[in-house]
Amino acid sequence: MDFNNNNVEIPNLGSALAINALDSIPNTKPDAKQIVALVKKSGRITGYQLSDGNIVSKEQGVALAKSGDIAGVGIAHRKDTEYLKSIPDGTDDNNLSNLPTV
Repeated sequence: MDFNNNNVEIPNLGSALAINALDSIPNTKPDAKQIVALVKKSGRITGYQLSDGNIVSKEQGVALAKSGDIAGVGIAHRKDTEYLKSIPDGTDDNNLSNLPTV
């Protein structure tokens, strides 16, 4: 796992387990955007709306996060597909699963 010395604080055991499910936590740039909403099709996440209003595909979101342009997320994978997950911080309000859908 590559956590890039992000000074990520792990508040509890549940968060520690969740953070171990991440492949990496990219270092974010000072002007990194936040994900503010999910784009879904047939119940599946297909993209993300960013804090600047732009909507990007799931693949574009992963690439942006890897380059440090999206804050608060780590990279995980299922089979051959990479996707974004919230970095566990002990707060449910800012989890991707709790965001509105556009």
